[in-house]
Amino acid sequence: MDWKLELVVIPVADVDRAKKFYAEDVGFTLDYDRGNGEDFRLVQLTPKGSGCSVAVGLGITDAAPGSARELHLVVPDIEAARAELAGRGVDISQARHLGPDGWAPGPDPGRRDYNSVADFRDPDGNTWIVQERGHWVPSR
Repeated sequence: MDWKLELVVIPVADVDRAKKFYAEDVGFTLDYDRGNGEDFRLVQLTPKGSGCSVAVGLGITDAAPGSARELHLVVPDIEAARAELAGRGVDISQARHLGPDGWAPGPDPGRRDYNSVADFRDPDGNTWIVQERGHWVPSR
């Protein structure tokens, strides 16, 4: 039997602000926006190429807005992903990697999987890590 993680709820204070941030700024695809307008609303968005979506809304969680920590987006090129998000206006950190003496600036020199990261926050303070895996450099 397969067990698939398909939806993660992100607690937010303002659904419209979160919808704009994730759809327009971060570039997630808006899948669904439904509710009764008073005590329930579910907005589902999916990162490009992901099998798992996120949901923001009203009446879908009792978690405090901004309490989601270190959700990971995995990309094949940390520098390209960072540039895309920064170009969209997302306040994202510089790329960094774990070296022998701790965190060092820039992507991992060997581009080893899971060793290069950058991070950002949504308007409520939920934190995201962009992590590189599967970087490929064509041979010359």
